Amino acid sequence: MEFSSKLLENAVNEVAQLPGIGKRTALRLVLHLLKQPKEQTTFLSEALSIMREEVKFCVSCHNISDAAVCEICSNTKRDHHIICVVEDVRDVMAIENTGQYRGIYHVLGGKISPIDGIGPSQLKINSLVEKVKLGGVNEIIFALSSTMEGDTTNFYIYKQIQDRDIVTSTIARGISVGDELEYADEVTLGRSILQRVPFERSLKNN
Repeated sequence: MEFSSKLLENAVNEVAQLPGIGKRTALRLVLHLLKQPKEQTTFLSEALSIMREEVKFCVSCHNISDAAVCEICSNTKRDHHIICVVEDVRDVMAIENTGQYRGIYHVLGGKISPIDGIGPSQLKINSLVEKVKLGGVNEIIFALSSTMEGDTTNFYIYKQIQDRDIVTSTIARGISVGDELEYADEVTLGRSILQRVPFERSLKNN
C-alpha cells in the first residue's frame, strides 16, 4: 500500500495494530478522522490518553473501573454471596446486558492454556480462592467459554475450593461448545445464567 504522506502512513500503521483492524480498514478510519473537525480528533485522542492513564482495575473483582472498587462490587443491592467467574471484562458486560444476574463477579484475566504458556499463576485465581476461604460466599458460578481451556480452568478452580461448604455451578449449555460469551445473544446468555447446573453434573457429562 503506497502512501502520499509519511504522517498518514504512521497513523494507519498504529490503527492497524488494533485487533480485527487490517490496513485497509485502518486507512478508512484515519481518512474519516481527517475529514472531521480537528477538535473531534482531539477529543478522541484525549479520551484514549486519559483512559490509559487513569483507568483502574477493581481491587476486589479485577473488573475495569474508575475507582479502586468498581460500581458492581460497591453496590449494596447486589448479592455478594454469589460470585460469577468470567474470563475478562467483556464477559462482565455481556452478562450485565442480560439484566438477569444480580450477584458480583471475579475476572480471571484469561484461561489456563499451557500451549500459550498461560498457567494458574498468570491468572487471578489465588484472589478468588482467598475470597472463598474468608467466608461469606455461598455460590461460585463458572461462566467461562465452553472450550478445553475454559473447562480446564473451571476444574482447576473447583479442585481448589471443593472442600469448602459452597455451591459450585456452571452456566447451562445453551451456549454452544466453543463459543465465547461476548458473542452470545442476551436472551440465550440470560437463560444460561438462570438455568445454571451443579458443576459436578457437568463433570459427569464430559
